[in-house]
Amino acid sequence: MCPDEQTPVQGAAPAAVPLMQLKNINMIFKKPGSFLADRSIHVLKDVSLDIGEREIVALVGESGCGKTTLGKIITGLYRPTSGEVYFNGERVSGTFDKKLSSYNQVQFIQQDSYAALNPVRTIYQSLYAPIKTHNRKWTRKQIDARIEELMELIGLQPSAQFLTKYPHQLSGGQRQRILMARAISLEPRLIVADEPVSMIDVSLRLSLLNLMKELNEKLGMSFVYISHDLSTTRYIARNGRVAVMYLGEIVEVGNIGDVIAKPRHPYTRALIQAVPVPDPEFQGNDELPLKSMQLGSLENRGDGCAFYERCLYAKDQCRQKIQAVRTDTAEVLCCNLENVPSTPVYDIRK
Repeated sequence: MCPDEQTPVQGAAPAAVPLMQLKNINMIFKKPGSFLADRSIHVLKDVSLDIGEREIVALVGESGCGKTTLGKIITGLYRPTSGEVYFNGERVSGTFDKKLSSYNQVQFIQQDSYAALNPVRTIYQSLYAPIKTHNRKWTRKQIDARIEELMELIGLQPSAQFLTKYPHQLSGGQRQRILMARAISLEPRLIVADEPVSMIDVSLRLSLLNLMKELNEKLGMSFVYISHDLSTTRYIARNGRVAVMYLGEIVEVGNIGDVIAKPRHPYTRALIQAVPVPDPEFQGNDELPLKSMQLGSLENRGDGCAFYERCLYAKDQCRQKIQAVRTDTAEVLCCNLENVPSTPVYDIRK
């Protein structure tokens, strides 16, 4: 560890008691290999993250870094190989069953809105089913009133024009709004949105992002926003935090403005520098600060830095076990920060 850094810390904790806590999460998938042995794919390695009440946390990173896998662990769709998950102070990892009915307060918005909706059910049927399942004493009139309230909230009016249709009869943006309505129908406290705007027109993205911000501000819902698009990430989590992932590890966590303006981890610097900046006064570098464009392997992972082979500032010590350290702007999984430039890449706040 660098002598000028503060005491190592684990994860990032908001000021209030966390709504969701992930502690040392590991996820290993077994892939059939040769006749000698199966292959172990270590998708997530020692991931720790806290999510506070009414907070928006963005998970960013390139494809295959484990963002969606982590989102599915948060929602209970996957059980981690090791590690602990706490929701509202209660340990939930390994107990995602009927005994934990309160875990309905965590919902998931899928990336592919067409695949997420049953093609042989109308929109009304898709919204009716979860409400009826979790409110068995409600009458048809009460459920219809709730559906009408949801349709008004997501901005699809008049509702009668949409409820009788099937998913293929709606546009991508309309289907994505229906997924949001279904997710919030149970009044969750936390929603995991997996790249919800990546498959719709650019002209519609802003309205969906504004809808999520409205749900966060007016209804107090926490969000985990998964994306590889830094522009939408900066917009949705302007007052929240960002967690940068690389090969199944969270390498930097901090306030979105600080991390983008002054990234400390070498991968975060390369990730931000890869984004074109529409500013004629900004003179960026033509080449990314990387030794190689080749991704590392998720097999046979050691205790050292996963970014070692691509990092321009790597030392021999980086091959050893590393810990997260707190800087003035974020928590960074790097023990060699004295060699990493601390100058801003581009200040989005100016």
